[in-house]
Amino acid sequence: MTFTQLRTFAMVAELGSLRAAAAALGVSEPAVSTAVAALRADLGDPLFVRTATGIALTRGGRALAARAREIVRLADRTRREVADAATATDRLPVLATAACAEHVVDPMVAAFARNAPRAAVDVTVGSTDCASGALADGSADLALGVRPVPPDGVAVESVPFLRYARIAVAALGAPATGRRWLTGPAGFEEGTAEERWAAGIDPGRVELCTSEAAALDRVRAGDGLMLALGHAVRDDLRRGSLVRLPLPGTPVEGLWWASVPGDGRVTPAARALQRFLTTPEATTALMARPGREARARPRVRVELWS
Repeated sequence: MTFTQLRTFAMVAELGSLRAAAAALGVSEPAVSTAVAALRADLGDPLFVRTATGIALTRGGRALAARAREIVRLADRTRREVADAATATDRLPVLATAACAEHVVDPMVAAFARNAPRAAVDVTVGSTDCASGALADGSADLALGVRPVPPDGVAVESVPFLRYARIAVAALGAPATGRRWLTGPAGFEEGTAEERWAAGIDPGRVELCTSEAAALDRVRAGDGLMLALGHAVRDDLRRGSLVRLPLPGTPVEGLWWASVPGDGRVTPAARALQRFLTTPEATTALMARPGREARARPRVRVELWS
């Protein structure tokens, strides 16, 4: 059993396809098949079976996938720590849930970086159900977005930093009934007011897009409905290119949180960013629209953990 084999299987389990895993890893599909075959022989377990829609992990495959992801994350963290040891910066690994990452993280973290030039903020976009684990195992020092629900024995300290409202919108003249709901890559994110509001929607009518901006472009073209952030569609509503749908339960109001470990392991950089996010300066940075060339962008790795 090798690290390369474990990384390969972790990607297969994550994406549900040998072909997709090969593309993500930048290797050939036969190389992925060879790595998986070696693990099957070593462990004496088929690990997965093929289905009409892809693959289904066996019980042993699920156990291996969980352990492989843990090992891969630990290895990646170790590499970053070794690399960071040679620099004079204070590295701050941040996990942000998808919608918060798209709408908030860039301008707020850029503003923080201007005030704390020694801090190297490294943002990973992750699914909502892994934030507590990321804080617990140290792969993230700060989680932004949906408030983590810690498992038993894990302490998380969360501070709200932004209240938002979502409204249902459609293109002017587009029929509202029977159409698809378009969302960002995380759908109606787990643990949010949006998820609770959408509980009655048929999952078959929900389509995930690469981003909320991409979903909104399709809504403007009349290709569906969207539960959009109110400030993101303000100009469209003013121009009349979009109309607001007066659906029950809307607007849907929610909060985004800045969370750190609650067991005393908070790093100075994480605490500084958590405090900064609650300041008027951070809110001003979010509302401002500076030119692209003037924005100091954080390092962002898009990796939808689950």
